[in-house]
Amino acid sequence: MEAFNRGISPTDDGRFKLQLGHDWCFVEVEDAAYRVLATDPTADDRLSIRLSDRTSELLDPDTLRLDADGALTCRVKAGRAKAKFSREAHFALGAQLEEMPGGELALKVGAKRYPLPHLGK
Repeated sequence: MEAFNRGISPTDDGRFKLQLGHDWCFVEVEDAAYRVLATDPTADDRLSIRLSDRTSELLDPDTLRLDADGALTCRVKAGRAKAKFSREAHFALGAQLEEMPGGELALKVGAKRYPLPHLGK
């Protein structure tokens, strides 16, 4: 599984390439190609996310969504792929959500608040 996680990458045309050493093929991804394993605050009040391919990148709060099953997802790899939050990462991020006036949610990271009006819609 580790080799698969480290070998998958999105292509510019929307497909996914799986490379193991010198061998590669295109694979079909039905839902999320990646899992968010953890979140880490940054010095500039943003969140870095650790992905199942052992890379990290900044979370774009505008891409957060709840799917039909209530799982938290976001876009990663410059928006080219979907990532589903692991149970632990989902719980950690949930602890940083707060309700704003009007009932909307915001992601609180340090002194910054990122409105998330689309969650649950």
